[in-house]
Amino acid sequence: MGITQPGVLCYAPAAVLIGVPKEVKNHEYRVGLSPFSVREAAAHGHRVVVQSGAGEGIDAGDEEYAEAGAEIAADAGEVFASAEMIVKVKEPQAEERAMLRAGQVLFTYLHLAPDPEQTRDLVDSGAVCIAYETVTAPGGGLPLLAPMSKVAGRMSIQAGAYALEHPHGGLGVLLGGVPGVDPAKVVILGAGIVGTHATHVATGMGADIWVVDRNVDTLEAHWKQFGRSTNTVYSTRAAVEQHVLEADLVIGGVLIPGAAAPKLITADMVRGMKPGAVIVDVAIDQGGCCETSHATTHSEPTFVVDEVVHYCVANMPGGVPRTSTFALNNATLPHVLTIADLGYKEALGRDRHLRNGLNIWQGHVTCENVAGALGCDYLPAEDALRRA
Repeated sequence: MGITQPGVLCYAPAAVLIGVPKEVKNHEYRVGLSPFSVREAAAHGHRVVVQSGAGEGIDAGDEEYAEAGAEIAADAGEVFASAEMIVKVKEPQAEERAMLRAGQVLFTYLHLAPDPEQTRDLVDSGAVCIAYETVTAPGGGLPLLAPMSKVAGRMSIQAGAYALEHPHGGLGVLLGGVPGVDPAKVVILGAGIVGTHATHVATGMGADIWVVDRNVDTLEAHWKQFGRSTNTVYSTRAAVEQHVLEADLVIGGVLIPGAAAPKLITADMVRGMKPGAVIVDVAIDQGGCCETSHATTHSEPTFVVDEVVHYCVANMPGGVPRTSTFALNNATLPHVLTIADLGYKEALGRDRHLRNGLNIWQGHVTCENVAGALGCDYLPAEDALRRA
């Protein structure tokens, strides 16, 4: 089965062929563009080719994509071979990286700092790789990471509460307790987006919440938002150790944009935690903030080290693909259209915040934090664009 067109469309002279392959990471059901996003791209005069079945996880079939104006390809090979720009959700897996070609634009989450193999493959491909997680906003923050951080933050409490149940290896503690019985102590490392949304859910469940951060302004904002329903702690090594050792559930939500996550929870701390306590390491995409963490999947989400349950699913929001896809598309679609409308050189040249997303350019690492984490040579994005 080849690429099929649902009808004859009139494309603008500068039309770009945007490719949307089906995600292949373990239990990843999100999709790079929803049918609504495809319709917007078509309205801008661009073509979109979507791999058959790519939208099954969000209950969007091939017919719905075709009605939105997409062409349907039988397999990922056809998508990668034909498209000028690939829009995905998760980092390309090895078989996908092998299909990239020089000059092709890849727009997706990459999380390169803890992943030298992926970085090497992307450098060797000669592709132009723009990472959602390092695009910035004029007012600060990471607008393309934020939607998934919100989802992951909320899911972290659900996952932690489940893992705390005795049949799943946990202490057998109900997060909110009951009258006459203390609630679980939840320690949230990082009061950013993950931490804030974790706090929302944990507060609703009645947990005893302690939020640790080293930014006093962030702690002040957290206090104003949640008041006395949570406890805020300035982050020092001593404070982290004290509260981690006392915790029933620890949420790791720390982030350094583009760089590997700091290891705030040491192996010694894990050994000193309560047997049956739970760590949910949301920072695992960037290597994790716990020394004993390693990435897991939705198929096998947890493992145990020193009687402490670790939940380290690297694509947590993939478990709720409808919510996640639409939330992500709300943030990424304007950038997809800008890149397609202007071409990546003009789009990145005009917008320094989008330019911050450029991690790999035709054989060079162009994100300073990634280069630093992996010991690679670094070419500033501005210099890369001057060579383009």
